[in-house]
Amino acid sequence: MNVDQKAALRREILSRRTVLDAETRREASLSIARSIRSLPEWKNARQALLYWPVQGEVDTRPLMAELWQRGVEVLLPRCREGQPGIMDLACVSCDTDLRPGMFSIMEPDEAKCPVMHEFEPDVALIPGVGYAADGYRLGFGGGYYDRLLAEPCMKQTLTIGLCYDFQRVDELPVEKWDQPVRAICTEKELCRI
Repeated sequence: MNVDQKAALRREILSRRTVLDAETRREASLSIARSIRSLPEWKNARQALLYWPVQGEVDTRPLMAELWQRGVEVLLPRCREGQPGIMDLACVSCDTDLRPGMFSIMEPDEAKCPVMHEFEPDVALIPGVGYAADGYRLGFGGGYYDRLLAEPCMKQTLTIGLCYDFQRVDELPVEKWDQPVRAICTEKELCRI
């Protein structure tokens, strides 16, 4: 698969995700959340990395609210201005700690949520445009999550790619900097890799 084929696959999957109706997205997200809640790593998490959903991604907000109620430290990414491909993590304790950031994605407000220089999440929920069976992901092409997942502090983290079942693909081209997840969860199944 060359660069053009990869871009075509990205467009195809995103167009399918865009036309999903709200009820289908809601039902699939609830099913995925049930699977995530069944994991011992989730039940015992002290620190978890999540993402704020955009463009029809699997909705993590109910899981986020659950973690806040349990007193679990919730980390969300914030893109570094002027440094493409780089994200910092910050601890967020409620949705009022968020503000629109780069790409219009809700992210931790710098005034309320300082950068965490040391972190080691027990679980990380990772968005993606597509996922292959070996855990490699197709993102938007900026390398943000690959850089984050390559951090030494993420080596013991259960990284879980969240996607709808139609976002699963047979294989993806792998570059030397690509970082796979350790599990993939769709509305149909959760598979550890």
